[in-house]
Amino acid sequence: MAKLVGNVLIAQGGGPTAVINQSLVGAVLESRKFPEVDRVYGALHGVRGIIEEDFIDLTQATTHNLERVACTPSSALLSTRDKPDADYCEKIFKVCMKHNVRYFFYNGGNDSADAVRIVNDNAAAAGYELRCIHIPKTIDNDLRVTDHCPGYGSAAKFVASAFAGVNLDNRALPGVYIGVVMGRNAGFLTAASAFAQKYEDDGPHLIYMPERPFETETFLKDVDDAYRRFGRCVIAVSEGIVGPDGQPIISSLIGDSEKDAHGNVQLSGTGALGDALGKVIKDRLKIKRVRSDTFGYLQRSFLGIVSEVDQAEAREVGEKAAQFAVWNNVDGSVAIRRTGDYSVDYFLTPLASVARETKPMPRTFINEAGNGVTTDFLNYARPLLGSMPSYERLQCPKVIKK
Repeated sequence: MAKLVGNVLIAQGGGPTAVINQSLVGAVLESRKFPEVDRVYGALHGVRGIIEEDFIDLTQATTHNLERVACTPSSALLSTRDKPDADYCEKIFKVCMKHNVRYFFYNGGNDSADAVRIVNDNAAAAGYELRCIHIPKTIDNDLRVTDHCPGYGSAAKFVASAFAGVNLDNRALPGVYIGVVMGRNAGFLTAASAFAQKYEDDGPHLIYMPERPFETETFLKDVDDAYRRFGRCVIAVSEGIVGPDGQPIISSLIGDSEKDAHGNVQLSGTGALGDALGKVIKDRLKIKRVRSDTFGYLQRSFLGIVSEVDQAEAREVGEKAAQFAVWNNVDGSVAIRRTGDYSVDYFLTPLASVARETKPMPRTFINEAGNGVTTDFLNYARPLLGSMPSYERLQCPKVIKK
């Protein structure tokens, strides 16, 4: 089969991560090696930049500049929250034809994969040769098929490091602390808080994920038990925890909740959930020192806390996107397969297998009580975080009172 000669178009969509630019640079540098590629274009602000033809010529970026960008968090091409429908994707396809784009790479989550799928279908229907590759990215770690997602390991490392620091603070000045972590439908990121635990009495003492129904009465009993046992309690909570009725628990705690642009209950960018849970604890358990934080955007692009494993794999999925498209002349979504303890390889899965839908944490990753994680989860996630900062306690006897 003859190789396609033309241009590459790459864009980044959805929430940024600490390693998304590794994938960008991997795809750009690998694409520039192929004689079939004339130009490598980057669309600013994701798919919106494509329909507005707002491009930069990445062919002319120096390798030195690209390598420095690769180590910079957040989306260097800038991003968008647009969720393209059929008409939107038709416009994307027409722009691709106009600019002789033969290789389209979109770095994002499940909605981004769906956009790539629709554009790919448009090209096939029109008889236009266009290789469409979805490059995976999400801190939520909720894409189907792939073992894990680039972006997750670094965000998980941040969450674990943050809870380790909070635990030390809470041990010095005991009370109840609630940390609200991103994750509307999947609890992988919140579960990573468990890596903050070094000693038996370390927090988080309780971890709640959206895969298990959250019941306020059970929660209060858990908190009371932990507080009586340890004299303090550190709690990690997914922003997307839901009640037995499947509705976000924040709605039942505070009534009418703020909605986002897509009509969903606003979970990020507000401290409402932590404040509401803290108020319940104060009112019902009569504990005076109760504090809460919503980690929010801090989890996504924190400069200085990056998993070296995550960096390497993010780079390689970008490189593999170019290789699959140019060498193999195929379409799909790049996925990661775990092959050992610890090693991975990469394969291409159909776009439809990743598009739109998400995957939850496996049941085996959550303890029976629904307020913590299992050894299975720790074994799964530990390699993804890379090296972790360490801490120590004083080891010396008390002086006998006189």
